[in-house]
Amino acid sequence: MVLTVAAFGALAVAVCVVAPVVGSTPIQLARVFDRSIPFADNVDAQIFFVARLPRVLAAALVGCGLALSGVLFQALLRNPLASPDTLGVSAGASLGAMLAITLDLDVRLFGLSAVPLASFAGSLGALAIVYTLSAARQRGTNTTVLLLAGIAITALLSAVVRFVQFMADFTETLQTTRWLMGSLDVPAYPPILAALVPMVAAMLAMATLPRVLDLVSVGTESAAARGVDVERAERVALVSASLATGAAVSLAGPVGFVGIIVPHLVRLIVGADHRLVLPAAGLFGAAFLVLCDLAARTVLAPVELPVGVVTAVIGGPFFLWLLFRHD
Repeated sequence: MVLTVAAFGALAVAVCVVAPVVGSTPIQLARVFDRSIPFADNVDAQIFFVARLPRVLAAALVGCGLALSGVLFQALLRNPLASPDTLGVSAGASLGAMLAITLDLDVRLFGLSAVPLASFAGSLGALAIVYTLSAARQRGTNTTVLLLAGIAITALLSAVVRFVQFMADFTETLQTTRWLMGSLDVPAYPPILAALVPMVAAMLAMATLPRVLDLVSVGTESAAARGVDVERAERVALVSASLATGAAVSLAGPVGFVGIIVPHLVRLIVGADHRLVLPAAGLFGAAFLVLCDLAARTVLAPVELPVGVVTAVIGGPFFLWLLFRHD
């Protein structure tokens, strides 16, 4: 178990170390770390520390959070197609961030700016609506109703997003359109630190869930018979997954398919034990999105593609394969 997690960790570290060095403009590591050259005159160091390293760190954080959220949603709902996208969480986070951008809100709380705050609020709000609809007529959640409600809420919130775009001026519409395509063009480190706070809180909550997820994946009745407080476990998992998704969306926009692709690839490699699946998915998700972002900024260099386009090109066929595989 330790060796497996260590192997995924080594992969994530290796990708994160190599990615800042690769790009359309070649750089020399010797010059990057040469302290005898003033930073203002060291173009290699500026490219490395200002242009590339922040987006690599952001990609790793976003990929990790979305992959972990996908694992939790799929285990709780016992549905291989469940993800933050299908449950409306990403749409809620997107709408919150969109409103913050369009209205140019200037609000700060605990060092967080309006965009991540609105994104968190949107993700939790969407989850609250979906969860309430699912649990309205019975004790606990109905997984079928939860998925259907998520699809409906996603459609509704997407319509609201389009309405906000329609009412915005040209500049705001262009900005929000680019944001909705998913982008890791993070120009500084403070946004990463701001997203790291709720992401770490979510991960700490997730660390208490591996055994519960193994039992719930088999069935809620079986889990309850073994002493699991199913309702509490569902709330902890859904809220922590939504926090991670909100943090990821606030940093990179709605990057799709990561929450579906990574958990299934990891399960194919390590099996279904969530003591392995959770840490492995987080680490592999980080490496996966860093590689996708590397492709986004090098395939058509010097033009940079939105990373959401790359994940959609990979995730679309994978989703169809998964759909027919579980038909």
